[in-house]
Amino acid sequence: MSSNLSEISHDQLAVRRQKLEDLRSQGIDPFRSSFSPSHTSQAAVAAFVEGEEPEDQPTVSVAGRIKFIRKMGKAQFVKLQDQCGLIQAYVRIDALGEESYARFKKLDTGDIIGIEGTLFQTKTGEVTVRAVRYEMVSKALRPLPEKFHGLTDQEQRIRQRHLDLVMNPESRERFFNRSRIVSGIRRFLEDRDFLEVETPVFQNVAGGAAAKPFITHHNTLDRDFVLRISLELYLKRLLVGGFDRVFEIGRNFRNEGISRRHNPEFTMLELYQAYSDYRGMMELIQSMIRYLVKDVLKKETVTMPGGEEIDFMGEWREAKYKDLVCEKVEDPNWFDLPKEEKVERARAMGLDVEADWEDYEVSNEVFGKLIEPTLIQPTFVTHLPKELCPLAKITLDDPSTIDVFELCIGGMEIAPAYSEQNDPDVQREMFEKQAGEETQNIDEDFLETLEYGMPSAGGLGMGVDRITILLTEAENIRDVILYPQLRS
Repeated sequence: MSSNLSEISHDQLAVRRQKLEDLRSQGIDPFRSSFSPSHTSQAAVAAFVEGEEPEDQPTVSVAGRIKFIRKMGKAQFVKLQDQCGLIQAYVRIDALGEESYARFKKLDTGDIIGIEGTLFQTKTGEVTVRAVRYEMVSKALRPLPEKFHGLTDQEQRIRQRHLDLVMNPESRERFFNRSRIVSGIRRFLEDRDFLEVETPVFQNVAGGAAAKPFITHHNTLDRDFVLRISLELYLKRLLVGGFDRVFEIGRNFRNEGISRRHNPEFTMLELYQAYSDYRGMMELIQSMIRYLVKDVLKKETVTMPGGEEIDFMGEWREAKYKDLVCEKVEDPNWFDLPKEEKVERARAMGLDVEADWEDYEVSNEVFGKLIEPTLIQPTFVTHLPKELCPLAKITLDDPSTIDVFELCIGGMEIAPAYSEQNDPDVQREMFEKQAGEETQNIDEDFLETLEYGMPSAGGLGMGVDRITILLTEAENIRDVILYPQLRS
């Protein structure tokens, strides 16, 4: 592939190296510029005044990477790319002078330069800088990939994200939108009087979720810590401490598989609101996502890679977990069947289930493999089996379920939310049952904290990577993480 660095010819590198030496022999160091642009490309274009005489147009200085050069003898058009986009500059020998123009003619695509001049509009209507001065900011010693044939390999785009961002406008826009989404989440929650906090990444016990942690060693304390798998337990401690509305946007780490929707290092939003419950979280997450879609991204729908359109402004469905499973297996008595019969029927439906699985795990495989992928429009799946989360309140009229929902959109779970368990004795019982099944340690400090009294609360988690996949119409989690983990 032409964009692979191993395929850049020695001659290409040698020519650029020679140009660098030529500049240095003239007393010019292309890596020590103090050029400071007055405008971004976007701001410069916006500064052009329609109908104003050329001599009255503003003077601007812009800087960026050369993406395009068109030579016309004693004049050249170049296009510079900065963070905000592209801007064109027009460079003439009579404006720069012969010596400066001679150096300008030796510039390469990929070089980073600054240009100063007045604005004008070309015959095609493009706002352009008429250069009176330029300055070398950084010499590119390697050529960029070819415009139309380079950097199309997905893995190479991730391994060389810097080139992906230079060459692929859709990738640049996606990461801009990720930043806008995160900023929008903060604004939305702060407007509702939530306080943003930071909690430890190194923890004594991997709590708040069921996942295999990464382990690290602290030399000074001479002890092992786990990298957090969830933000939950420390945020709940803050509810006990009297912070009634808290949230954190932070990294979690799970030493598990990699897939289209899973990365070992990922970003989560978790929030907790005292004197609320899972119903309050329904209103909050619906309002938040609609705000992100409409006010932040200026949309009302998004289109999945397969072409199906998701409508965020219409009605959001609500359905009980058990009802969905019974409907799928076409048996209203499914949850009363012995486990062995469930295993047999699940296998008949093409599911790979083991005979030693717990009863709830068999049903959850039906949900995860056969139901969740079909939930394209926003759907609140409520009242999940209590074994799936030991941190939620048990449903009063059905002690086999908990007061929770999983918000599913685009065939994947986007945000689970709970009526949080605040009874320390019930919480201990649930932890001990989970620890017995999964050989996890129990966070005794958290249980002791609960004994001081935690108000009733609603809690919610949302994968920032997943909501970004959904709202930016990406295909893979690696498309929305700047530097995901890859094999060697």
